[in-house]
Amino acid sequence: MEAYIYDSVRTPRGIGKNNGSLASVSPVQLVTTLLDALKERNNLDTSLVEDLILGCVTQTGEQGGNIAKVAAQCSNYGDQLSAVTLNRYCASGLEAINQAAAMVKAGWSDLIIAGGVESMSRVPMGIDGSAWLMEPEAAFGKFVPQGISADLIATKYGFSRNDVDSFALASQKRAAMAQKNGFFDKSIIPVKDINGLVHLANDEYIRANTTLQILSDLSPAFKKMGEMLFDQTAVDKYLEIERINHVHHAGNSSGIVDGASLMLIGSKEVGEKLGLKPRAVIKMGAVIGSEPLIMLEGPIPATKKVLQKATMSVGDIDIFEINEAFAVVPLRLMDHLKVDHSIVNVNGGAIAMGHPLGATGCMILGTALDELERQNKSTALATLCVGGGMGIATIIERI
Repeated sequence: MEAYIYDSVRTPRGIGKNNGSLASVSPVQLVTTLLDALKERNNLDTSLVEDLILGCVTQTGEQGGNIAKVAAQCSNYGDQLSAVTLNRYCASGLEAINQAAAMVKAGWSDLIIAGGVESMSRVPMGIDGSAWLMEPEAAFGKFVPQGISADLIATKYGFSRNDVDSFALASQKRAAMAQKNGFFDKSIIPVKDINGLVHLANDEYIRANTTLQILSDLSPAFKKMGEMLFDQTAVDKYLEIERINHVHHAGNSSGIVDGASLMLIGSKEVGEKLGLKPRAVIKMGAVIGSEPLIMLEGPIPATKKVLQKATMSVGDIDIFEINEAFAVVPLRLMDHLKVDHSIVNVNGGAIAMGHPLGATGCMILGTALDELERQNKSTALATLCVGGGMGIATIIERI
């Protein structure tokens, strides 16, 4: 049995600060906005939707207490809609998609909505605490902040400040071009208030006027904390490195934003029953664990694993979406797997548009699907690095 994507929607990404355009919108409202859109766009018989699987990283306050079920209750989809919220850190949105696909492929469910949400302006990252930091066995000698890990990768593999800044500039230019040409319009659902007035209709984090000079003038964001403590932890683990070269900063790292994303995933039979046209089939998904201190190289083994399980090769993939947690993450994968930048993040990524943690995985898979259709291509692969040393990857094939 196959698992099909019948539709994909997302909110715009709003700046994740108090002055951001989505800061006045609760995370539940972000999700219900998309649930309403899926219902209207597909003339959906919501009584047949069995489950809502939602990725969310910071599960406390307005995002706590199984936010997926709260959103389901507020959606008017019906009491039959069960819901679960999961956390695989930055991969949560794609993990939700993979779990939904697995349920459909196994015959356990026929129709599921999956995706993710993160309101980083209202529920700040890290406010929920962390067993990772509080458990000595997990933290001692095995933990550095992700920015230190990014700089460690850059140092270990020789990526310069100019390399990461040039990649960041390309992300901004591509995202600005895609937004100007309407490439995101198919999936973006404007977020409105109770009176129908628009809070936000387009991604607001993009900086189209970015230049290499502007980026080069920014100070490394992780240099001070590294020199105080964490650089030594990294050097003690990676003895071939004498010192960390700090190259990442706010301009070449992912932005803090608010947003949500959802996909409608189901079997062939339920699609025929509802008169839905499948857009893509979810061919394969994979997760891996990796060394937790360097942490961010997970997309490489995850990509290898998902390709092997799908009996495919890198050359079979037309479009790659590699989450731009930090510029070095896609740079390292492209270098290691010999993937040309021309087919990677062709409409920019999280450096330009932001990374709404729990929602990003579903967002980038949706972007890949839209781009396959726009270019009349066949196959896409989405992958993300994951906190604690993990990686995730998913392959879709356009119908």
